[in-house]
Amino acid sequence: MFLICGEALYDVFTESAAGNTLPMRARPGGSPFNVAIGLARLGSAAALLGGLSNDALGQHLVDILQREGVCPDYLMRRPERTTLSLVALDANGVAQYTFYGEHGADRAPQQTDLPALQPEVRCLHMGSYTLVTEPIASAMLALARRERGRRMLSLDPNVRATVEPDMSRWRDRVEAMAGLAHLVKVSVEDLELLYPQVTPEAVARRWLEDGTRLVVVTLGGDGAMAFSSALQARVAGKQVAVADTVGAGDSFQSALLHQLPNFAALDAVSSNVEAMNRLLEFAVTAASITCTRPGADPPTRQQVEAALR
Repeated sequence: MFLICGEALYDVFTESAAGNTLPMRARPGGSPFNVAIGLARLGSAAALLGGLSNDALGQHLVDILQREGVCPDYLMRRPERTTLSLVALDANGVAQYTFYGEHGADRAPQQTDLPALQPEVRCLHMGSYTLVTEPIASAMLALARRERGRRMLSLDPNVRATVEPDMSRWRDRVEAMAGLAHLVKVSVEDLELLYPQVTPEAVARRWLEDGTRLVVVTLGGDGAMAFSSALQARVAGKQVAVADTVGAGDSFQSALLHQLPNFAALDAVSSNVEAMNRLLEFAVTAASITCTRPGADPPTRQQVEAALR
């Protein structure tokens, strides 16, 4: 089972104003929430570890996870409110986020709230703003340190400058987590924020030298690259009619993890360039399907396989 750690929230999309009324449409989201659902749709067992509010919005998120087949055993129900993210789309459907999450349930869990993990949890995936918002940020780092020798660890920084604008804080936490992670997936946009004027290749090589086994860099519409200590691969993006890009990176992450369920699979891909290319093609295809749909709506395994054919 994959245990995805972090936030669940609502993405709120504004629509065209009607007089004095500004209609809004709320869709469930949060990168870890999306990754857990993406894995379940691909056929991998997944659970979400995170704080969810006891309010009506939080209960709706719990209901969605259960309908999607995500294991509820590691959800931490909280009295704090559900976080909202206001989403603005540019002309190309690229999302910009403004978060309303101070004192939110997703940020509230502390290290003392962390549960013991059952043996079926083979991989922990961490990322997004719960890496830097306290007190959960310290809890997530403690969990990674506690479990690193027992299970595979995966990281996607998914930097949100509107939540925490201090890039030095992001860098400190990303470096700490990358030093523990066996797999790191990061977008080129995140690398530009974190390490301006440093090439993605240079960052990937440094992480590999520090112990990461595989680094994957997503390039938006231009595809993705992967680096291991011995190999490098790159695949092109897919040409699709873009509804928006919300959740595309999360679908990529789900597809990546789905193909790397354990250390044996990770090591096999890291040592074979053809396998590395297949890994990237599957993940890029999953992300491209999500781009054709409004909001974070990851594909099933059958949909990805059909698109690859």
